[in-house]
Amino acid sequence: MKGLFKSKPRTPVEVVHQTRELLIYADKNMETRERKREEKMSELSKLILEMRTVLFGNGQNEPNSDACAQLTQEFFKENTFHLLIICLPKLDLGTRQNATHVIANLQRQRVNGRMTASEFMENNLDFMDILLPGYLDGDIALTYGAISRECIRHQSVARYVLESEHMKKFFNYIQIPNFDIASDAQATFKELLTRHKSTVAEFLSKNYDWFFQEYNSQLLESTNYITRRHAVKLLGDMLLERSNSAVMIRYVSSLDNMRILMNLFRDSKKTIQLETFHVFKLFIANQSKPPEIISVLVTNKSKLLRFFGDFNIDKDDEQFEADKAEVIREIATLEIRDHSCADSEDSGIEP
Repeated sequence: MKGLFKSKPRTPVEVVHQTRELLIYADKNMETRERKREEKMSELSKLILEMRTVLFGNGQNEPNSDACAQLTQEFFKENTFHLLIICLPKLDLGTRQNATHVIANLQRQRVNGRMTASEFMENNLDFMDILLPGYLDGDIALTYGAISRECIRHQSVARYVLESEHMKKFFNYIQIPNFDIASDAQATFKELLTRHKSTVAEFLSKNYDWFFQEYNSQLLESTNYITRRHAVKLLGDMLLERSNSAVMIRYVSSLDNMRILMNLFRDSKKTIQLETFHVFKLFIANQSKPPEIISVLVTNKSKLLRFFGDFNIDKDDEQFEADKAEVIREIATLEIRDHSCADSEDSGIEP
């Protein structure tokens, strides 16, 4: 008779509650019987898949908003999120992917018009202290990286990371030999420095000296092509952002910074040369150039004009051509106003 009746479907609250119980089990890992442990981990995988189905639908039916709200409220009510994060390394790859999708979806769920995840994150910011060091663990790095970027969608989380020691460690994560992990770290780094405009502007202003010293020496001057390419592209994105205008003026008023950019023009890769141009043109457009920058530009005027005269890209781009023409025109008209700088030696930074 037992097989004649279907078991009653679990409610979203029950799904989360049972998931939490099995996560506690997985975290303590006290089961000595392998078969019993496998059964429980298999059930945990099914529950995580069930949560994903509630949030995304089953392919035939759209997700039910009430069910999503119930699941969201229960998920963030206790320590389920924290347990799931610390237990992810113990899950198989497919279950990790499902868990990542669940966490990503929950970041966007609204319950009664409120972002439940955002409120939870703001009061539990230390979970990022688990996620970000995951870049040093090749087995879990990509999973933790994807979740980190979802969490950084919340401004309070991004601010916490920006103001922490984690930011300094990113310069190491980005240069990890494993290409996939380094690229993932770069993606998270970019998200931190571009998503929340006002928070980023505040961070760059307060941390200008150490941040750009590290950025220049470790990323722009890296021996790794991919690192240099991403770095110069992100630099352009940051400096061209209107909210970072004060930082941009400070950056393009530095001769040392300009030397680094001019040396990047020597790169054999056209992509790096082009991204470098988009930053270098800001130095040229600066109407308050320091005397030492003017001196170097004037001293190298003929070399620069020759370089930019031959500098082309593979496709027609009217904006690029207009920018290049403006750079050439500005350099051509530069003169040393302070004759004490006139004897400045050639900078040795010929493109």
